[in-house]
Amino acid sequence: MIVVVMGVSGSGKTTLGQLLAKRLGCTFIDADDHHPAENVAKMAAGVPLEDADRWPWLEQLNGLLRTQAEDAPDTVLACSALKQAYRARLCEGIDDCRLVYLQGSIVQLRARLAERQHHYMPAALLESQFAALEPPAEAITLDVGESPERCVETVLAAIGSPQARRP
Repeated sequence: MIVVVMGVSGSGKTTLGQLLAKRLGCTFIDADDHHPAENVAKMAAGVPLEDADRWPWLEQLNGLLRTQAEDAPDTVLACSALKQAYRARLCEGIDDCRLVYLQGSIVQLRARLAERQHHYMPAALLESQFAALEPPAEAITLDVGESPERCVETVLAAIGSPQARRP
């Protein structure tokens, strides 16, 4: 199973993805670590990425996920995956790909981004991410206001994982 934790910048994808992977005992991949230098430079300069910037990156991530699907039982990927076409490309050729959508308001996420340090994605790009966002029709949808631990429990219960805590 591949679990894609998606949402706009500042929604907590990396935090939740790392916690979820730890609970599942599986590999965690942060899509941000795989951006080419040109994409990172654009974002750091406050320039939103275009589809042409994203397609090679998504292609690379899909290849990585397909390899993971063959080699390991589970993998968690943190990736913005803002559009349905991006999610379809990420999950292409993967039998069991689940989406976890971290949903929050622009006010909540702007405040989070203002506190974040040492990241190339400036808060100024948040509006462009919300403009591009196509909320998924089928996903485990979580409120970013919930604690990461509670979100992990919700995901584990939704995917039927034995790692979910039972009352």
